[in-house]
Amino acid sequence: MPGRNSMEVNNVAGSKGSVYLVVPFRKLCIVTVSIPLATLLFCFVTAYIYQQDDIHETHCRVYNVLPSISAITGVSPQRYLWRVSIALHIGPRLLIASVYYSFYLKIIGDILDVPTKLRGSKLLNVCYWLNLAEVAALCGVTYISNRENYAVHEKTFIVFMISSLFHMLVAVKLGRLVTPNAQSLQYKQVLFTTSIVSTVGLIIFFLKHRLLCHDLAFSWFSLCEYVIASANMAFHATVVLDFPKDQLVVGSGFAGLKTD
Repeated sequence: MPGRNSMEVNNVAGSKGSVYLVVPFRKLCIVTVSIPLATLLFCFVTAYIYQQDDIHETHCRVYNVLPSISAITGVSPQRYLWRVSIALHIGPRLLIASVYYSFYLKIIGDILDVPTKLRGSKLLNVCYWLNLAEVAALCGVTYISNRENYAVHEKTFIVFMISSLFHMLVAVKLGRLVTPNAQSLQYKQVLFTTSIVSTVGLIIFFLKHRLLCHDLAFSWFSLCEYVIASANMAFHATVVLDFPKDQLVVGSGFAGLKTD
């Protein structure tokens, strides 16, 4: 029941029913983003120190200084820690996607202009399903290692990139339409632009590495990959600006409760 502050929850608990758990939605979102970020940093540091030969091995076997995300999360034991972190990350991500859907649905429902309402509803549905596709693809690239099945891992990574970028694009368009004054919108626009530019660089350097075997091409590819991952995490972290004081409540006896 996001959208009520702690005082309102206490009043509800006293008059309408029982509250068993109150979780600040902002803290839940911060933890959700922090888990993969902290794990990725740990995997990078430990793999770079102790497993340099494994993580710097490339298709062309050329000079390389910066390993890819797949490399540092594909070696053992880092791969197991990374998989656990994503398992902890996925559940809250699905919850946040549903909260965003309900949040925008309420706003769109109050719009009087019919064409704007219809366009907003279409954008919302597309945004929601792209978000779920991104989460599903994240599971795929995590649990299907490039060392175990490179072909499937590569295709799943492409699906992740496409769904992630289009989700960002649609989320920005939806924000411009229904919440143009939201503080998070300007950050989302900058992060989306950063992701687009980095994706162009990622493709260029991947082709240079794969087809021409240039020295350090894979390192530049990896750098673009880290920028994209950081922008993606930051984009999803903007949820704390949209729900700064909201609470996630578990309770009973709220059948007649209005959530406006």
